[in-house]
Amino acid sequence: MNFEDCILDYSTFIYKKLKKTNFIDCSLKETDLSNSDLSLAVFKNCDLSGATFVESILEKTDFRTSKNYSFDPSENKIKGTKVSHTALAGLLAKFDLLIE
Repeated sequence: MNFEDCILDYSTFIYKKLKKTNFIDCSLKETDLSNSDLSLAVFKNCDLSGATFVESILEKTDFRTSKNYSFDPSENKIKGTKVSHTALAGLLAKFDLLIE
């Protein structure tokens, strides 16, 4: 399954098997992706503002060109996940750090 130029805001993908799914130029604002298998998925140029990732499998998932994503690394499987250095603040949000 692949999504291109889609508005998926407020969607629910709880417990879905989305392994190797491509999300290209999509809006996924406030989308719930909890407990989903997103291993090897690609989020290319997507807006993930407020998207929820809890107990998700994000192994080898590629977020590098997307924006506004945030997830707790301790609550998800993230081995080999690709992220942009500009997104590190969103991944460390629970620690309430001041990143400059």
